Amino acid sequence: MATGAGEFEAVVLAAGAGSRFGGGKLLAPWAGGVLLDGALAAAFAAPVRRAIVVTGSGGEAVAEAASAFARRIGEAGRLHVVHAADHAEGMGASLRRAAADLAADCAGVFVFLGDMPRVPHAVLSPLAEAVRAGAPAAAPSFEGRRGHPVVIGPSLLPQLLTLTGDAGARSILKDLGDRLVLVEAPDDGVLFDVDQRGDLLG
Repeated sequence: MATGAGEFEAVVLAAGAGSRFGGGKLLAPWAGGVLLDGALAAAFAAPVRRAIVVTGSGGEAVAEAASAFARRIGEAGRLHVVHAADHAEGMGASLRRAAADLAADCAGVFVFLGDMPRVPHAVLSPLAEAVRAGAPAAAPSFEGRRGHPVVIGPSLLPQLLTLTGDAGARSILKDLGDRLVLVEAPDDGVLFDVDQRGDLLG
């Protein structure tokens, strides 16, 4: 069954401390800007009404960087920044905070990770189309490995409000089996994330 005529939203998780990186990960230099810019560019390229950036550690600086990027590409009107006060709990807290701001008619949510700067934009519309066609969720894959962003359909959105710990949306997806639609990505950008400083060369 199709999901109806509501619009999709994007969530960019940007609350982590990046401790293995040594701190300040999302503001590290990347491709002429900062690392967060890559995830934001993908979020704004997705077929979404707006991009919700969830801040936590270093929240003010991350919010300022997100706003600067959105202004630079003419998307300031679609940026919404929220702060997860309990971000130290893990990714679940960030997703709960974002879910609290979703519109009632939300057709689904793209969940982007702030440290994944190379998500291929070509995979975004097919992910949305899979959920529009009735899939409870969709994710990209590359060479047999599931990647990001995940798109969570409306039937699963209430579960975002109950997430805890650092598993993110994995606990929602794990029981879907083959109902989770996988969309083949054109490159490994759906798998590439920055964990340590050496990854910036990737």
